[in-house]
Amino acid sequence: MDDNIHGRSGVLTFYASSYAHLLGGTRSLFGADQVVMGLGDRGRKRIAIVGGGSAGVTSAKCCLEEDLEPVVFEQTDALGGLWRYRDVPEYGVPSLMKATIINTCKEMSCFSDFPPPREFANYMHHSMLVRYFELYAQHFGVTKHIRYNTEVTHVVRSADYDDTGRWDVTYSVRRTNVASLAQDKGPTPRTETFDGVMVCSGHHVFPHVPTFKGLDKFKGQVFHTHDYKIPDSFRDKKILIIGVGNSGADVAVDLCPCAEKVYLSTRRGCWVIRRVGFWGVPADSFLNRRTVNLFNKYAPEWLVNFVYETYSNEAFSHKLYRLKPKHRWRNQHPTINDALPNGILSGRIVVKGDVDEFTETGVIFKDEEGYEQKLDVVILATGYLARFPFLDQEVHKTEKNKVCLYKYVFPPHLPHPTLAFIGLLQLLGGVFPAQEAQGRWFAQLINKKLSLPSTKEMQAHYERWRAKLERRYVDSLRHTFQADWVDYMDDISSQFGAKPDLWRMFWRDNALFWKCFWEPCLPYQYRLQGPHAWSGARQAMMTMKDRLKGPLDTRKMPPADARSAQDRKVRRVMPTFIWIAIAVAIFIYLLTFLF
Repeated sequence: MDDNIHGRSGVLTFYASSYAHLLGGTRSLFGADQVVMGLGDRGRKRIAIVGGGSAGVTSAKCCLEEDLEPVVFEQTDALGGLWRYRDVPEYGVPSLMKATIINTCKEMSCFSDFPPPREFANYMHHSMLVRYFELYAQHFGVTKHIRYNTEVTHVVRSADYDDTGRWDVTYSVRRTNVASLAQDKGPTPRTETFDGVMVCSGHHVFPHVPTFKGLDKFKGQVFHTHDYKIPDSFRDKKILIIGVGNSGADVAVDLCPCAEKVYLSTRRGCWVIRRVGFWGVPADSFLNRRTVNLFNKYAPEWLVNFVYETYSNEAFSHKLYRLKPKHRWRNQHPTINDALPNGILSGRIVVKGDVDEFTETGVIFKDEEGYEQKLDVVILATGYLARFPFLDQEVHKTEKNKVCLYKYVFPPHLPHPTLAFIGLLQLLGGVFPAQEAQGRWFAQLINKKLSLPSTKEMQAHYERWRAKLERRYVDSLRHTFQADWVDYMDDISSQFGAKPDLWRMFWRDNALFWKCFWEPCLPYQYRLQGPHAWSGARQAMMTMKDRLKGPLDTRKMPPADARSAQDRKVRRVMPTFIWIAIAVAIFIYLLTFLF
């Protein structure tokens, strides 16, 4: 199967055959309306897409849907962006460690008209996720629009911008041949004019490296998680990781089997949730439901926090493990990790407080009264800065990592909706469907099928949103572009008419209504109606559980044990406090709506 996936000629054959048994053939899965055909370039608007990762690939597909001509500028030699593993980290290129697994399950993370293969793991390894992107790009004809080894160095308004909204994009082709490198002094910049620009380079490129007292004197190794790859060279080392977000926790778990000791420093603590949820199903497939979202929005805040804190503490006591923060659950983006409590319980990972200062040979923590902890390595898991060096400050300016964007997409001060940021947000849920929704919105706008509010209205909206974020979240770099998954997907999709009409659905397709309202809020919901609706969306929703079970179907179970009466009973009964909380939220919502 691996050869067929990676082989250029066999990609579509593999994907189609994987689903023929499920949805009755390739045509019923994709629908004739979803196959992008090659079109002539004359008269088509040209869109520059900066970055060939998940955001860039889906943005190109969204452009093709609207008969636009995308040009994807990818500075490396392959698509995948952050998720394409490379042995050697490179400045200006996103990076991940070799053991990285996605934090959101495949059904909640897929693009809205391209279900992941049944055989793919529910929580995909980065290599499997890149395969999914390759399949997607091949199927929708995106690959031929990607210019590899091409780095965008400058994006400025064209001379006729005031009238047309066009942009001049300057780029350089990276030399990959040794002989050409020896002959040339450097890449020659070239400039082309585009009708629109989609910035898809993401926010995991430039590490945030804060200052610590005495760190410059420390004689051991110091680096950012951006540069961490594998644990082999850290055997029997004493390691300090500063930061307990997703990256810090992942690196700690990866290192603890071989390191002598891993110290995990946190300023304020964190709430941890597992990928594995109730009954062993993916946790985010439960957390991102419309019913749960109603509870989050309309139940008293103390009750919402109580429920989620109880859920997190069900795995392990955050107080006992010294991770409990002073703030409540919904005041911080949670850390997602299944193995962290095991590392702490086994003594391989030791939770520590904030750093006071470093010495030549170790560190002193603020709550340990001058005691020096000896160290060999310091790893900074201190996040990233949202930077776009190819854009002038007058086009887009970031202060304290706060991105001034209307709905995280458009700079509100620009008079034309021809520059968009795709994927510059953080969700407790799959980011890829959100990137796609943003791309669909932009493509509709560039073709003048929609319009944006005035610059004054967009700026006012941004300021209200910023104030809301600051009221809810603790002050942190990671919370400057935060959003709730269901609300954000509904909001963006409603801009171009793709938000599902649940009221109409209730009367016309009751079974589908309950799938949309009660079960996971799958990305396929946003292809049921609106521009470029997909004829296979309903079937994809109805067959989600089969694809969820697919990678687990590795052993035949005896018929008598396949599903006992007790098993059925357990699966029917959800933790009582969850259902009570949801019922309270719905009741409060109805009271609000009616009175």
